[in-house]
Amino acid sequence: MKNTPFTQKHIALGAKMAEFAGYNMPISYSGINDEHAAVRKNAGVFDVSHMGEFILKGEQALDLIQRVTSNDAAKLKAGQAQYSCLPNGNGGIVDDLLVYCIEENKVYMLVVNASNIEKDWHWISKHNTKNTEMHNISDKTCLLAIQGPNATKILQPLTEMDLLNLKYYTFVKGKFAGVENVLVSATGYTGAGGVEIYFEDKEDNADKIWNAIFEKGATLGLKPIGLGARDTLRLEMGFCLYGNDIDDTTSPLEAGLGWITKFTKDFTSKEIFEAQKKEGVERKLVGFEMIEKGIPRHGYEIKDQSGAAIGVVTSGTQSPSLGKAIGMGYVRTAFTGIGTDIYIKVRDKLLQAKVAKIPFS
Repeated sequence: MKNTPFTQKHIALGAKMAEFAGYNMPISYSGINDEHAAVRKNAGVFDVSHMGEFILKGEQALDLIQRVTSNDAAKLKAGQAQYSCLPNGNGGIVDDLLVYCIEENKVYMLVVNASNIEKDWHWISKHNTKNTEMHNISDKTCLLAIQGPNATKILQPLTEMDLLNLKYYTFVKGKFAGVENVLVSATGYTGAGGVEIYFEDKEDNADKIWNAIFEKGATLGLKPIGLGARDTLRLEMGFCLYGNDIDDTTSPLEAGLGWITKFTKDFTSKEIFEAQKKEGVERKLVGFEMIEKGIPRHGYEIKDQSGAAIGVVTSGTQSPSLGKAIGMGYVRTAFTGIGTDIYIKVRDKLLQAKVAKIPFS
């Protein structure tokens, strides 16, 4: 297993550690429910240094991004970020990612999922026919996500960059906790507000920034948060997890990601998605909440009242904020209406659930 620059800090703090995407990662510290509540109500720090970062540079950088991603990166100005996906050649998804515009038309950073770094690199390289300069900086980049309604208030004293007024999906670069060239973006995977901070893993940058953040947050209830709460937080928001809710066999239109699929440009699988938009899809990703007691899990069958199979659960949990079991899954289009009764097969029982609006409430 690989370590992040913060692995020993997690161990020293007593975190429950486990393998995730080839890395030794903290799953929880004080408990998933406690950590979840800390982020929803105050602020918490996630080590997400396992994520991948690529720099694309040159006159053809934007052209390459436009060809391999579904969203329209030409709309990005310097200091703006965008959620997008990499479609494969068969109408599925290679990965979902963030596109950061560092310098308009010339320099971009792509942030990809940890488990897909090599796969994404090969896919983008394969389409790089015009010699765009590409750098995989994943192994030398630290990434901390400080999420929650009070995150920017806690961090603001550590920098002269204006974090309090940073608009959603924009970013700034500057000095943070004495470290130069730190990129701070108003992005995240929790729906609770906050920022993500990227910086180079060199000298004692990791120690400086981690220690400074926790010194400022010590009296303000700031907590370290593991991947367990990251999953419950993102699921309450209905955010897709690659490998669960989206993968090489799911299309963005099936997954409710039509809003990041722009037909004003040419890109991989465009024709397939245009046909799906015109003709409709046979299945869609929906949120649902359990009516009967039981926890839906990835891979459980979804059935109709007669017991006929209509889909499959992709994600599920007991929601800490809502006090009920929730999930997401693909079902046949006829069963996607809000309030529609569906049944989750848990062991040998069919437990009643209903299709719910996401974000869950």
